[in-house]
Amino acid sequence: MKCVEKTAKTVEEAVMAAVRELGIEREEAEIEVLEEPSRGILGFIGAKPARVRVSVKETPQKRAEELLQSVFRAMNLDVKMTCRTGEREILINVEGPEAGVLIGRRGETLDALQYLINLSVNKNFSEKKKVLIDVEGYRSRREETLQKLALKMAEKAKKKGKSIALEPMSSQERRIIHTALQGRNDIYTYSEGEEPFRKIVISPKKMSQ
Repeated sequence: MKCVEKTAKTVEEAVMAAVRELGIEREEAEIEVLEEPSRGILGFIGAKPARVRVSVKETPQKRAEELLQSVFRAMNLDVKMTCRTGEREILINVEGPEAGVLIGRRGETLDALQYLINLSVNKNFSEKKKVLIDVEGYRSRREETLQKLALKMAEKAKKKGKSIALEPMSSQERRIIHTALQGRNDIYTYSEGEEPFRKIVISPKKMSQ
């Protein structure tokens, strides 16, 4: 983690100089006072300035950003990310001409990356936050596609009068299907199988149900 040492007449002056160099706000700083200032003999002979070491205070968001940046460097990707921290979650959106490689087949690479980042971020902090990673709005587009698929397959199951099993999906995508159909009284959904091959089954309800 980046840190700087500064000296000044007072601790506060040294801290503010370090904060300016780091480009952060004071509340984001981790401060260690290495030496208190001393006036010396007659107020100036042998006087010593204050010396401090200031580093950027690690937060779940900063930890997530650092981990993702290391992934991007390792993959030699030219991308940018924007982060926003809510009460319970950290929203990260990645953009750039090469960002698509992070999505993978049906979002599998993106889901795996998000899972690993969450494991690491929540390991060392008492305050747990869920990290949600998106690539240029992919997740909202995928959600819309899944909602349309759910409605289409529900009608098909109802028309044929038999259950239809969808392809294996992540728990997040299965939740979208369940939610899209949960208000209907003519069909019902359930999941079957073991991860990572767990899938949703859409079944028509019998007239007596």
